[in-house]
Amino acid sequence: MTKMKTNKIKLIAVVFAIFGITSFASAQKSYTLDSKSTFSVAGTSTLHDWEMKSASGTGTANLTIANSKLTEIESLSVTLLAESVKSEKKSMDKVAYETLKTDKNKNIKYVLKSAEKVNETTWELNGTYTIAGVSKAYKTTVKTTVTKDGLNLQGSNKITFTDFGMKSPTAMLGTIKTGQDLTIKFNLNFNL
Repeated sequence: MTKMKTNKIKLIAVVFAIFGITSFASAQKSYTLDSKSTFSVAGTSTLHDWEMKSASGTGTANLTIANSKLTEIESLSVTLLAESVKSEKKSMDKVAYETLKTDKNKNIKYVLKSAEKVNETTWELNGTYTIAGVSKAYKTTVKTTVTKDGLNLQGSNKITFTDFGMKSPTAMLGTIKTGQDLTIKFNLNFNL
């Protein structure tokens, strides 16, 4: 073998080695939603503002984190047991579950369709919420933070009851009415 061919083979071997190491360092990995994740829905009524919360969602995300930076969100899904969302009043919870039609629709779901990086800590997600058995696509701007265990993702969406085929609840024979507008908020931790 000539010296030139030997050098060329060594160069190719080095390029493959570097490429292999780079691919390994930024490989996509599967992360799981942890128990510190929180969800809430907030709204108004003729009596007072209200908020219902849950911390019992499950989910997974396929992410690429390289050099402590999020470089890709390939997939992300979250499922929340509808009756895990609670207020401070059981009577309000009962009305909420009737509105959510939890007898037939046990879960609230979110499934990512696509994700686009805006800057180092902001991403725009396109995904589908399924609430009360109705699915609707939304754009969501989220703040991301790479943690020692994975990724924290925070954001919110403005929705309405009618978006998901629900009637805004009433109480006290209709004297207390809930406003149409709702805000879904989430603080998600996806860890290896």
